[in-house]
Amino acid sequence: FKSYTGGLVSPESDNNPWHYKFTWNPRNVVLAGQGTARFIRNGRYKYIPYHKLFSRYENIEVEGLGGFEGYPNRDSLAYRKVYGIEDIPTLIRGTFRKAGFCDAWDVFVQLGVTDDTYKMEGLEEMSKRDFINAFLKYDKSTSVEDKLCESLNIKKDSDVFKRLEWMGIFENKQVPITEGSPAQVMQAIMEEKMSLDPDDKDMIVMQHQFEYELDGKKYQLDSSIVSIGDDQKETAMSKTVGWPLGIAIKNILNGKIKLRGVQVPIKEEIYAPILEELHEMGISFNETEREIDN
Repeated sequence: FKSYTGGLVSPESDNNPWHYKFTWNPRNVVLAGQGTARFIRNGRYKYIPYHKLFSRYENIEVEGLGGFEGYPNRDSLAYRKVYGIEDIPTLIRGTFRKAGFCDAWDVFVQLGVTDDTYKMEGLEEMSKRDFINAFLKYDKSTSVEDKLCESLNIKKDSDVFKRLEWMGIFENKQVPITEGSPAQVMQAIMEEKMSLDPDDKDMIVMQHQFEYELDGKKYQLDSSIVSIGDDQKETAMSKTVGWPLGIAIKNILNGKIKLRGVQVPIKEEIYAPILEELHEMGISFNETEREIDN
C-alpha cells in the first residue's frame, strides 16, 4: 500500500518553473521532510535521512495530470497498526510534487538554508546573493553562481539552475527579513515568489496505490482524488481538510456519530457518511485497476 498526497497549484495557475505555490502553511513546506523517513518495502525496513530524502523520490504518473515525484514522508510504519495491516510487505506514505521540484529543492537542503536551529547574524545588511554566499566557500575570485554549481555539481544550463535563478536567490536585493534562521529567510524569499495570486487556484492530488493477489493473479488498484480550488481563499486545501471535519461535527451533533473521546476516522461510523457527503459535494475517488506481472 502506497499513499501519496500533494497540495499543489492547478494547471491553469501553474506559471513558474517549480510548478508550485504555497497553498498552506509556508513554514511547514520549508521544513518538510526534516527527520528520518521510515517505511517498509518488499518486507525490508528502509530509512532515509533528511539530507538524502529529496534525491530518493519515485516518478509517478497520475492520469490526466502527467508526471509527479513522490518522496516518503516521515514515519509510514506507524500506520500499520492503526490500519490493521501489520503484516503488509510494503507501506509508504509520501508527498507529491510536480516533476523537477525535488532535484531543485535538494540544492537548498544540501546548502543548509532550510536549517531552523539557529539565528543568522548580519541579516540587516544582507542581500539574497549574500545569503546564499554565506553557505558557500570563501573565494572572492569566483562568482556565487559558479561556486554553487561547483559545490553541488550543477550545470548552468540545467533546469535545476533555472529554477534557482527564478527564485531570485542571486539578486542583490535585500533579504525580506532582518532577523531569523536560515529556514525563515528562505521562507520569506519563497513567499515573495510563490504565494497564490487572488485569482489563482490550488489543487489537491491524492493517490492510493494498492497491490494485491487474488486467485493466483496480481493486480494494482489506483484510487485517486483531484480537487481544484475556486480562488485564493476558497481553496481545495481548505475544502478537503475542512469539509470532512465539518461533516463529522454535524454528525456528532445530530447523533449519527455516537463515539466519544478522541477518535481516528478509521471506523465506518465516522468515515462512511463523510465520504458519501463529500461525493455529493464533488469530492470522490476515481479508481482504475489492472492486472500486473507476477
